[in-house]
Amino acid sequence: MFLGEALRFSTQALRANPVRSLLTALGMVIGTASVILVVTISLTSRDYILEQIEGIGSNIIFAYFVTAGPTSVAADADYIKMADVEAMRQELRSDIVAATGVMSNAAQVLIDGRTQDVKVNGSDQDYQAVRNIVIGSGRFLDLGDVTRREKVALLTDHLAERLYGSRGAALNQVIRLYGLPFTVIGTFHEKVETFGQSEVERDTVLIPITVLRYFTPVERIDPLYVQVRAPQEVDRVAGRVQEILEARHRPGARYRVDTLTPILNAAKNISLILSVVLVLVSAITLVISGIGIMNIMLVTVTERTREIGVRLAVGASARKILLQFLTEAMMVSLSGGLAGILVGVAIPLSVALFANIRIPISWVAIVVAFGVSCLVGLIFGILPANRAAHLSPTEALRYE
Repeated sequence: MFLGEALRFSTQALRANPVRSLLTALGMVIGTASVILVVTISLTSRDYILEQIEGIGSNIIFAYFVTAGPTSVAADADYIKMADVEAMRQELRSDIVAATGVMSNAAQVLIDGRTQDVKVNGSDQDYQAVRNIVIGSGRFLDLGDVTRREKVALLTDHLAERLYGSRGAALNQVIRLYGLPFTVIGTFHEKVETFGQSEVERDTVLIPITVLRYFTPVERIDPLYVQVRAPQEVDRVAGRVQEILEARHRPGARYRVDTLTPILNAAKNISLILSVVLVLVSAITLVISGIGIMNIMLVTVTERTREIGVRLAVGASARKILLQFLTEAMMVSLSGGLAGILVGVAIPLSVALFANIRIPISWVAIVVAFGVSCLVGLIFGILPANRAAHLSPTEALRYE
């Protein structure tokens, strides 16, 4: 019964000074919204970074030849071969989605009336799935193209636009490589731009690896790609890839087997640290808001000293006076917290709606922000409420 009266009296007191109440709650609005926005920005940044890294290839392992040993000279047999790719498919078939390899060379193509060098990669039908290759137009290589050694080619979207003006115009065109005509069956680009740091450069032609083998003096797969079924199996399968390569080549030959796991873990750790730092900064805003609530409530207690004296004189207990002013502080804090939650959720949703960007909103952040706003109101409202509850009735009645 008394709680309802406390809420009614608190509402009346806050309405008596609407501007003061609004400004006091505004700090809590900003602080609560900041916590939600900071966590949302952190999650969005983390997801974007992880998506970019995983866009290179999901759960992939890549391997390449390093050296023949400290005292040996590299021989043709030391390099990774197409037979090694097939061995990976056979020996790891229960653990992997696919295995593929890339063989690289160079060729000259007539572009804008000038002969220019372009990169030529050879691969097979599994390369698209393993490396997340996106088809701009046409189709990708299939098993028939590889086994029948068809003279077909795919161009990067950039090269297709340079040669023929558009991706669509490049289809069914004939491009000459190594003196032979190749029919363009499609255009492509990487899902995530690697800016020439991978085997795919801006001006790259992709042909069946079985065809490119005739135009390379040494059969050398660089790199070998393996796509693992489950993320938790990547490190174990990477060890198996290392063992298979070393077992199939002469002793002393060294092969580097890498995964994206260390990069993913580093990105997650950096994101976590940034999130913690930003949340702490936002928490400082909430603390400052709490100090503002405490200061205003202390002023309120001073202004209403005579009122407190009257209530104490007619029989109100110190506990009820404490609850009365604590309720006011909590109402300011909670109203500001709820308004801050609405602002903190509305901004990401508006951005996602108009910019067509996926922005994850953490419900944990909302719950934490609301809980902290309650805690701030409670902690910083205790001192003014306690001061009000312990006023002497006779001194309070004499207060002018």
